[in-house]
Amino acid sequence: MYAIIATGGKQYKVAEGDIVRVEKLNVAEGDQITFDQVLMLGGDETVIGNPTVAGAKVAATVTANGKADKVIVYKYKRKTGYHKKNGHRQFFTEVKIDSISK
Repeated sequence: MYAIIATGGKQYKVAEGDIVRVEKLNVAEGDQITFDQVLMLGGDETVIGNPTVAGAKVAATVTANGKADKVIVYKYKRKTGYHKKNGHRQFFTEVKIDSISK
């Protein structure tokens, strides 16, 4: 069984036992978290939400909080001498999916 959840403005396809990096959540490591915005449940029979599946929840445990690798942003305009280099590291929360319930 798998589910499609929405968190942090993005959608993720998850199954039990998966480890997923989502946008930063204000939750400490080792805590339990529940995702209520389940857009779809798949498996033997598919259930599509309108916009979410009523009563469906995904339980997960936070395994880590951190920052992703640096992404270099380089802006350049030819013939004008303009160039600007900038870096960005996005915060993330790593969660392990424990259970999916209907």
